[in-house]
Amino acid sequence: MELPQALENILFLDIETVPEATDFDLLEKEVQNLYAAKTAYKRKAADLSPEDYYSHAGIWAEFGKIICISVGYVTTTTDGRQFRIRSFSGDEKQLLVAFKALLDSHFSTVQHRLCAHNGKEFDFPFIARRLLKHQLELPNILQLMEKNLGKCLTLTH
Repeated sequence: MELPQALENILFLDIETVPEATDFDLLEKEVQNLYAAKTAYKRKAADLSPEDYYSHAGIWAEFGKIICISVGYVTTTTDGRQFRIRSFSGDEKQLLVAFKALLDSHFSTVQHRLCAHNGKEFDFPFIARRLLKHQLELPNILQLMEKNLGKCLTLTH
């Protein structure tokens, strides 16, 4: 029988994403073509051009970027349990470096878990892809190959 997860071992998180460029016309032609191909099925139903659909680019790691990662965690002090919150924002590479440092230093053992709304489907892969895009090594907790994702906590509705 598996014991309940200790709250101190869970990092609750959420990411905010936006399109990587501020405007479709600022993308390189090759990236514009890739975006057009990737979104053709979605745009067809709404009868939109790639330019008109570009505001949705933030949902794909290939065309979006992270502008904020907010985390919360429980810690025990002499005053009892506290819930602490921290946000990483600004330049994407720098916020990823800082977030990775937190994971590597405080959430890197087998008992640690990540918890996010739809994390397995969106947040965790998006963060991993953006880390790789910036040539940053994946933290252990995000190296999901051959791991039982059932042990990764995620909140869904």
